[in-house]
Amino acid sequence: MLSTTTALVIGAVFFSAFLRGVAGFGFALAAVPIVSLLLPPVEAVALAVLLQVVVGLRDIFTLRGDAHMPSLMRLSAGAVLGTPLGIFALTALSPDGARVIIAAVVLAGLVVLVRYRPTHAHPHGGLAVIAGIASGAFSGLAAMPGPPAVAYYLGGGTSSVQTRASLLLFFFFASLMATPGLALAGAIDAKTLWLTVVSIPALALGTWVGTRAFARLDHGQYRMLAIGVMAFSGLLAGWRGLSAFL
Repeated sequence: MLSTTTALVIGAVFFSAFLRGVAGFGFALAAVPIVSLLLPPVEAVALAVLLQVVVGLRDIFTLRGDAHMPSLMRLSAGAVLGTPLGIFALTALSPDGARVIIAAVVLAGLVVLVRYRPTHAHPHGGLAVIAGIASGAFSGLAAMPGPPAVAYYLGGGTSSVQTRASLLLFFFFASLMATPGLALAGAIDAKTLWLTVVSIPALALGTWVGTRAFARLDHGQYRMLAIGVMAFSGLLAGWRGLSAFL
């Protein structure tokens, strides 16, 4: 029989996977703040990283033909440099301090979405490396490589198909790179592995349901959904973290 905490974690994974299926990104943006209310932030980050590795194994085969490979390779190279910085910060911060940082990361992603204005395609190689370093740091700290990478691709004006495929594959690579560091830092233990295994069905089902829902939504509707969930997640994590200092 599952404990109440395990059941709530599985529910959070399903909800976050649903968002990922609808919007094409945002799993960690939703999962980490919510799960960090139930578990220490380092465990929430480790769980999100492991689940993104699992779901990314499928993305490699289904999305690689649509991705913008030059920018994806540069982002990944930058993430190699930035990920250890984020993992160090995660293990050095107090749980409440980590929650505040996580909230700031989520709200940064929210700002990216609100300010997004499509432009003509002009991916910049140097900016890709810088965005990769920042994304790696965010990945190690909060399992959220998204905000810098999203800002890079949306600012670069690549097509929606290329942007979505490139981001999802980058999230997989960033999570894969963060896994050894989290293991060395002691963040991946028997409990985290157990939660990962029991959450996989919810991850798969949530992604499938979200993908089906995406077909019924127009661009404005799913954009508003993503913005609303990110705002809620960021405020929730920020309130939990700040309450310890007030």
